[in-house]
Amino acid sequence: MPDLSRIELRQGDITRLSVDAIVNAANSSLLGGGGVDGAIHRAAGPELLAECRTLGGCPAGEARITRGYRLPARYVIHTVGPVYSDGQSGEPELLRSCYVNSLTLAVEQGVRTIAFPAISCGVYGYPMQDAARIALGTTAGFLATSPSIEKVIFVQFGHEAQQVYERLLKDMRSGI
Repeated sequence: MPDLSRIELRQGDITRLSVDAIVNAANSSLLGGGGVDGAIHRAAGPELLAECRTLGGCPAGEARITRGYRLPARYVIHTVGPVYSDGQSGEPELLRSCYVNSLTLAVEQGVRTIAFPAISCGVYGYPMQDAARIALGTTAGFLATSPSIEKVIFVQFGHEAQQVYERLLKDMRSGI
């Protein structure tokens, strides 16, 4: 049975959250980029880039963890989402893997609170509705078997994205 009780939604800037870990929607180099990735690197400072250089990149669907440096979060979990093509080329499975692998790393590091952005929904072009359904469903399923994580926050920068997440979570809580 999925666990929705520990899922929270917020609109705002993920780099300002005081949580144990924030998730970075990174590119495969892990060396920074645009959107959430660039914002996290700027807020964390040059030490984050220096540590990321030691990791050798990250393939789509996998995750790596670093310190948070100048962020309020202790850790940054970097995951590389799929570039959306047609939804029939393995993208849903890769996106699910991003959430499972990020949450697994979080549990291994003793993370109790974690925040996610909308992975793959920016320049990677994943449709927000489909991505949010995968994000919420995968996370709720993971939480059902992992009591150590106390809270998962999905942080949306924009109002429209926030509305998509709110509608889906409401439907899930209603059993729709």
